[in-house]
Amino acid sequence: MCMNGKYLTFRFFLPMCSLICIPKCFSSNVGNYPKKPMTSYLRFSTEQLPRFKAKHPDAKLSELIKKIAAAWRELPDAEKKVYEADFKAEWKAYKEAMGKFKEQLTPSQLVSFEKEVKQKRNKKKASIKKRELTLLGKPKRPRSAYNIYVSESFQETKDESAQGKLRTIYQAWKSLSNDEREAYIQLAKDDRIRYDNEMKSWEEQMAEVGRSDLIRRSVKRSGDIIED
Repeated sequence: MCMNGKYLTFRFFLPMCSLICIPKCFSSNVGNYPKKPMTSYLRFSTEQLPRFKAKHPDAKLSELIKKIAAAWRELPDAEKKVYEADFKAEWKAYKEAMGKFKEQLTPSQLVSFEKEVKQKRNKKKASIKKRELTLLGKPKRPRSAYNIYVSESFQETKDESAQGKLRTIYQAWKSLSNDEREAYIQLAKDDRIRYDNEMKSWEEQMAEVGRSDLIRRSVKRSGDIIED
C-alpha cells in the first residue's frame, strides 16, 4: 500500500517522497534492474581515496578530494584512457542489459518501471548531492531565531510526542517578551555572520579544486560584479 510519511528534525519537517504502487510480480524485479557504471573519474577517486587516507591520516576529506583531483589532472593520458575504455565497455554492457530487461516487461509494467526509476533517480541524486556537500564540508545554513529557540527548548519540553513538544514550544515562543526574543534574534544574526564567513572560505576552496558548480555566485573580474 502506498503511504506518505514525515520525519522530524529540530529545524523543520520534510515530507517524504510518495511511493508509486506497482504489482508485486513487478516490484520484486525492480531492485534487479541493471545499474549504471561509475564514470572514469569516480572510479579513480574511489580507488585513490583509501590510499590518500593512508598517506595523510590527519587530512580533512575536502583536502583529500583536492589531492585526488590534482592527481587525476596529472595522470598521464595513457592511464586516463584505460579508465575511459573501461567505462565505455561497461556503459555498452549496461545499455544492452537494460534493453533486455525492458523487453521482459509488459507495457503497463514498463510505464510503472520508468516512473519508479525516475523517482528513485531523483531521490538518489538529492541524497548523493546532500552527502557530497556534507563530505566536502559545506557550512551548515544559518538558523533563524525561532530555530535556535526550538533546539534549546526541545529536550527540556515535557511531552510524549515530538509534535506535542513543537506545539508547546511554539506557544512558549509566542509568549516571549520582546527583550527575550531579541536575545535569539541576535544569536541568529551572529550565526548568519558565521555562515557568510565560512561559505566565502568554502567557495574559494571549491574553486581551487575545480568545483565551481557548487559556488552560489560568480565574481566577474571586470568590475567585480557579484551575481547571486
